[in-house]
Amino acid sequence: MLAYRQVLAVPRVPATMLLMFFARLPMTAMGITLTLHVVTDLGRGYGAAGLVGTATTLGSALGAPLVGRMIDRYGLRPVVAVCGSASAVYWVSAPHLPYPVLVAVTLPAGMLALPATSIARQALTALVPPTRRRSAYSLDSISLESSFMIGPAAGIAVATQFSAGVALTGIGLFFALTTVALCWYNPPVRHEDEVVTGSRPRVREWLGRRLSATLLFGSGALFCLIGTELATLAALRSTGEIGWTGLVIVVMCVASATGGIVYGALHRSLSQSGLMLALTVLVLPVGLFGHPWWLLALALVPTNLLCAPTLTATTEEVAALAPARVRAEAMGLLDSATRLGMALGSPVVGFVIDHSSAAAGFAAAGLGGLVLAAAGYALRLRVGWTRAVNA
Repeated sequence: MLAYRQVLAVPRVPATMLLMFFARLPMTAMGITLTLHVVTDLGRGYGAAGLVGTATTLGSALGAPLVGRMIDRYGLRPVVAVCGSASAVYWVSAPHLPYPVLVAVTLPAGMLALPATSIARQALTALVPPTRRRSAYSLDSISLESSFMIGPAAGIAVATQFSAGVALTGIGLFFALTTVALCWYNPPVRHEDEVVTGSRPRVREWLGRRLSATLLFGSGALFCLIGTELATLAALRSTGEIGWTGLVIVVMCVASATGGIVYGALHRSLSQSGLMLALTVLVLPVGLFGHPWWLLALALVPTNLLCAPTLTATTEEVAALAPARVRAEAMGLLDSATRLGMALGSPVVGFVIDHSSAAAGFAAAGLGGLVLAAAGYALRLRVGWTRAVNA
């Protein structure tokens, strides 16, 4: 654990990680709380709730690179002020909007969402020396897993005890507080040794096949992970064990955090493509162990052990490949890639489950991730082939 102590000994790192943990808590509670509001308070169906969720995800995916470009150009504080204020206003007003208006404003609101995950990655890249960044990214992945264990549960608790509208208002107020804290603290987004001069490089100069392949691997990982979560829910529901869902999700998060701890303590990075391949292959047979719930939880441990390491390796690749001048935009593209993987994985795996079974859903999650991984492999092989020919 010496590597983690060395990371946490870097000035401003502990405070930055604590602040970003709280900044991401409302993000993890948004989906389930908004679903409960649409279904319970507005009396709509789950399809209507899914439409709002899709609009939010699509807006975030479209807006993340643009927000990142603004951070590269104007710095963190003004962009956080605008995005944080927009997020706070949207979530505070959401409980009072009729459904058609809510759907209409969700996409632009998603485009201006506070990019907490992207900011966390940029700040750690700026603060931590290159030799310690893998451990820093692993700590960030563990922090994100902790947010997912706390945020949704808190949102459900408030919505159950009071109402989903109160929970949405709380999310908005939380966004307002974290926006003020981020603007005051203003973590750096570039390392002090990185001197950024000259004009901004054109996109085609830095967004090459290798970086595009890295983004495809990120999409595939999230396709697999969101599909696995959906199939897990379907499996527990089909066996009448839906009440154990929370505990099974905790097991998945703990396994991911454990994998992140081990990966961050290693002396060298592992291949992103190899981790991605193992992640997707290990989920394929999970459906064979769908009952009872504890057996399903155990079957999910191997693939979830690779969750945080795969995401950490992906962040490492993007940070290494993107020039400092455009790092925020590159991290925004990574956000978009992961969100698009989620947006694609949920309906595809859901369709398979609806027309087959939860076991087939696990297989679809793994196969879908493998398809996107294969596209990434093809791009990387083409890069290697081109270099060999030019040599």
